[in-house]
Amino acid sequence: MKPIVSIIMGSTSDMPVMEKACKWLDNNEIPFEINALSAHRTPDAVEKFAKEAQQRGIKVIIAAAGMAAALPGVIAASTPLPVIGVPIKGMLDGMDALLSIIQMPPGIPVATVGVNAAQNAAILAAQIIALSDSDVARKIAEHKASLGEKIEKANKELSLINDYKFKCN
Repeated sequence: MKPIVSIIMGSTSDMPVMEKACKWLDNNEIPFEINALSAHRTPDAVEKFAKEAQQRGIKVIIAAAGMAAALPGVIAASTPLPVIGVPIKGMLDGMDALLSIIQMPPGIPVATVGVNAAQNAAILAAQIIALSDSDVARKIAEHKASLGEKIEKANKELSLINDYKFKCN
C-alpha cells in the first residue's frame, strides 16, 4: 500500500522511541514510511523530501528530533502538509528538543506532542487523516472506545480489591 504518513527521524538512534508510532499505525493498517534525515547533516535531502512529500501521496509528516530539534521546523517550512513534531529525550530530559519544536515563527506551525510521545503523534496523524477518510475515522473511534473499556476493566478489578479489604476489616 502507498504510504500516507511519513515518519522522519533525525537519526536512527531515535528508532526505539519512534517504534511506538510505527506499531500503532501498523496495528491500525495505516500505511506509512520511515526514514532518517538530518536537518544539519543532510539539509538538501530534507528540503527535497519535504517539497516532494505531498505529490507522493503523503498526508501527514511525523518528524522526530532531539537536542537542537530543527528537523520538524525545517520540514514544515518546505511543505504545505501538517507536521507533527516528536521531541526526543536526550540532553536536559528532552526540554531542549521540546522548546526547539514548539517555538516556531509565525506562519510555520508544527503540532507538537510530549517528549518521546511517538504513539500520540501517530494517533494525531490518524485523526488528521480521519477528517477525509471514513475508514480511518472508524479506527480512531474504535481506539478511543477501547481506552474507556480499559479504565472500566481496571475499575472492576479495583472494586474486587476494595470488596476484599472491606470484608477483612
